[in-house]
Amino acid sequence: MKKIMVILSVIVVIFMSTKTTEDLIIPDESIRIRVIANSNTTRDQLVKNVVRNKVENEVSTLLEDVANIEEARTILKNNIEFINDSVNEVLLKNNYDVEYKVNFGYNLFPEKKYKGVIYEEGYYESIVITLGNGEGDNWWCVLFPPLCLMETNSANLEEIEYKSFIKEIIDKYF
Repeated sequence: MKKIMVILSVIVVIFMSTKTTEDLIIPDESIRIRVIANSNTTRDQLVKNVVRNKVENEVSTLLEDVANIEEARTILKNNIEFINDSVNEVLLKNNYDVEYKVNFGYNLFPEKKYKGVIYEEGYYESIVITLGNGEGDNWWCVLFPPLCLMETNSANLEEIEYKSFIKEIIDKYF
């Protein structure tokens, strides 16, 4: 019994030491999206979220079957006016009279901590939608590979069952 506990302890230590956060890190070849609110008033933040939802849904459809970053880049460049029109439609529908900009290129992103990982401030290939003065809190995510789109659509995914290798060994021998 003592040998089994020692072996299990060694397996746990090995498993824990090889576990990294690599699966949480955004790949170098990625395209982000950022929506910046005019201000932090309740209305400005609400409109930012409505714009985010609309654009996220539109882009999700555009990039649905995209296999590589070059293809994603081309589709986004070719549809930047469509994205611009989507933002305009949301603003008109919500009687929100403010100027806005939609920019596709290398844009500044502030440092962000998400799920225990710190993403450094820097210039990243992205679509940035700035509402009004762009002085409010922002939202950002990764369009390609579709990390935020997967998270947004996670309700549509089947439930995932996670298994523990250690638990399987314990169950097998005890």
